[in-house]
Parts: sequence; C-alpha cells; structure tokens
Amino acid sequence: MIALALAASYLAGSVPFGLLVARAAAGKDVRTVGSGNIGATNVARAAGRGAAAITLLLDALKGLFPVLLAARTLPEPWAPAACGVLAVLGHCFPVWLRFRGGKGVATGLGVALGLAPLAAACGAVVWAVLYTLLRISSVGSLAGVAAALLVAAATSPRWSIAGVAAIAVVILVRHRGNLERLLHHQERRADRDRRAPDRP
Repeated sequence: MIALALAASYLAGSVPFGLLVARAAAGKDVRTVGSGNIGATNVARAAGRGAAAITLLLDALKGLFPVLLAARTLPEPWAPAACGVLAVLGHCFPVWLRFRGGKGVATGLGVALGLAPLAAACGAVVWAVLYTLLRISSVGSLAGVAAALLVAAATSPRWSIAGVAAIAVVILVRHRGNLERLLHHQERRADRDRRAPDRP
C-alpha cells in the first residue's frame, strides 16, 4: 500500500495542469512562451491571469490531496509527508514531459496546507506581500518557503517538519537559476518584462 500510495502521489503531481490550462485557454504551448516553465507564473504570460489562477489552484490541489488521502488511509505517521514530497517531485520532474516540469511552489503550498496549515498560510502571506511590493515572483517564492519552514519548525510535528523541509530543498534547487540572477541583479520584475526568462 505504501508503494502504491507513493507512486500514485508522484503521478498525481506529474499532471501538467499548466500545459493543459494554457492550451485550453489560449491555444498555446506554455513551454514555448517566456521561461518555458509549466507553472502559474509562466501560464500568466501565455494565457493571462485567469488561466494562471486556475493553474495555481489545480497545482496546489494535486499536492494537498495525496497528503490528505495518506493521512486517512495509511497508518504510518510519515506517509503523508512522503506522499507530499513525491507529489512535488512529480510536478518538478513529470514523466509525461521528459522530467521537465515546474518549480514546485504551488504544489508545495498544497502539501504544506495538508501537513502544516499555519506554516502554509504564513508562507502564502509572505509571498503575496513581497510579490506585491517587488513584482518578482522568485523573491516571494523563496521568502515564502523560508517563512513556512520556520513556522513549521516551531509549530508542527516532526514528520510535518521533515516534509516541509524536503520540499523547501526541492524548491530551492529548482530556483538556482533565479538565485544566480538575483545575485547579479538580473532578475526581471513581472510588470517590466512579462517575457523575461526565469528558467532554473
């Protein structure tokens, strides 16, 4: 059962909602627009804010559902965290797209909602505030992940902390290109160049 749950979580996470939503909304392949990323930020470039909001919701749900199902059906205390991490890995490395996926922020948010709701809420608020002020998604994402991890460490059980920490590492690795551009002051604001590259 554990093996099946982990495999199902990866497959759920690997559903490329960004690709599907952008194609349905605008007839575009999001992989050929902007950064080529399948996440909500690039979907906004390809198909607009409405499509991006739908993508964000669906990507979060595909992280949340495996955690909730594992918590209800599996006796192992670590199973929800493990299933959540596999969902994020599925989003970042989907088998259907030759393992070239998104950066895991929205799916990680969904997982965190299932594992550590307060931490997820704090991370989302930090992202929203910084993105509103700076219009740089990567800054908001990385700061939100850091905030969520700190709050989880202070308020959540150990397996939830472990799950959030593992997801934070994955997201950090997926943002390594953004970090390099930030260090060199080359990361673009969303309102200045919506086609700016942000591929990791």
